[in-house]
Amino acid sequence: MHVVIFGLSISSSWGNGHATLWRGLVRALTRRGHTISFYERDVPYYASTRDGWAAPAGLSLCLYDSLQEIAGCARRDLNEADLALFTSFCPDGADAARMILDSRASVKAFYDLDTPVTLQGLQTGKRPAYLPPFDLSGFDLVLSFTGGKALKALRTHLGARNVAPLYGFVDPEAHLPAPAIERFRGSLSYLGTYAADRQRKLEELFVEPARRMTAAQFQLAGAQFPQDFPWQPNIHFIPHLEPALHPAFFCSSRATLNVTRGVMAELGYCPSGRLFEAAACGAPLLSDTWEGLDCFFTPGREILYVQSASDVTDALSLSDTELRAIAEAGRARVLADHTAAHRARQLESACDEIARGTTATALAS
Repeated sequence: MHVVIFGLSISSSWGNGHATLWRGLVRALTRRGHTISFYERDVPYYASTRDGWAAPAGLSLCLYDSLQEIAGCARRDLNEADLALFTSFCPDGADAARMILDSRASVKAFYDLDTPVTLQGLQTGKRPAYLPPFDLSGFDLVLSFTGGKALKALRTHLGARNVAPLYGFVDPEAHLPAPAIERFRGSLSYLGTYAADRQRKLEELFVEPARRMTAAQFQLAGAQFPQDFPWQPNIHFIPHLEPALHPAFFCSSRATLNVTRGVMAELGYCPSGRLFEAAACGAPLLSDTWEGLDCFFTPGREILYVQSASDVTDALSLSDTELRAIAEAGRARVLADHTAAHRARQLESACDEIARGTTATALAS
């Protein structure tokens, strides 16, 4: 099938989690014989931070200054599409939504990679700019990065008819065990863009253990961290870590920490792509908890739950052998259930279900 995507970014991973996900999913789809057109607004902060990613054969990337300048080409592309979708945080989401609905695309869809943020905005009266001013009832399919009760909320608040989860995943060719790098060595690592609604948890689960374990090194990588972050002498900070170095970063510490944004944790069923990436690299996982996490990893065997600084220090007191067993089990689970190839097949199935007229209930089951 031919897929047309209006998204945030695939060309740069700076300050966003979308690009790495799209790269993996696009690679998996093209390997299955599909062709992809990805439309991305060419903004300065992504143009200056493109990280050398090689687009696969079968992908056409259109970088544009304004949607109007490529509207004619995009409309022709949409009319030939088997699946056309726009995404959360697409800077031209509202206009792209109209173009998709006006097209002859076989399946018209919205993929919300930030469902908790979308729902929070709607509930507080701040409708996200990437949503059109009308509801989503005209779309054949609404995909959500978050499952559980978020799926019902998308129906209730946005009029979505057919809703399906398309969870996070990993590209095992991009994320796999790698040799440690000396400058990344530490007891615990954390990789993620700064977000105010996970700051409290990050301080409890990362900063406080660093305070207590003064002889240990802690590694933090991510964009947009403020100057007044409570840095400790033993926290090494990397403002931006290019994707090619993510595996070495994960593999250079005894364990890595996942901290979920507050709005995501409240809804549950919200595994981040980084969670799967770290596991695929063979890093022992420590994570805060939320409803549904045990559907993706078995606690105590494939992942260790941490709710306090003491939980973290206790986890880091485990032997290398014990942590390695967690890492190996977590990697095996990801490769069995949570790769880009798995999600590509699920996307195909969702489109097939729509073509057969399957109900939203069946799709979301």
